Amino acid sequence: MINTLKAAATAGTLALALATAAPAPVLAQDVKTLATVVTSDNPQTQLMSMILTLQAVERGVTTQILLCGPAGDIALKQAPETATTGQPPKNMSPQGLLKAALAKGAKAEVCAVYLPGKGVSPEALIDGVGVAAPNDMARALLARDTRVWSF
Repeated sequence: MINTLKAAATAGTLALALATAAPAPVLAQDVKTLATVVTSDNPQTQLMSMILTLQAVERGVTTQILLCGPAGDIALKQAPETATTGQPPKNMSPQGLLKAALAKGAKAEVCAVYLPGKGVSPEALIDGVGVAAPNDMARALLARDTRVWSF
């Protein structure tokens, strides 16, 4: 019995020594590239997507925004009121925050099928918003170092 206790104590000491001598785990690195995909027609969801995306831009994350379906309306010069009207609690709008993200270096595009589906040309988009090339967007979304947020 005494030998068993001594062996257990020695094993415990060895385990403790190994645990404290092992290198610390590598901490996750901050995200370097973000792709925000917005398809929702819900104004609150659109606004929150822009709030979070702007936070990433302000932290220095290279950011690309893809607006598809009803969310593409955020990027129109003649956007619906839901895209331009300020919402509580800070009276911000989805389009206002999209413009803020663009001003801080984000890239924004509408899906390639959005404009033809609306029957309008790229001139209908606010300054700074382009039309996504499917091959380039697929490459960006599939990149190993890209975090994708979908709203």
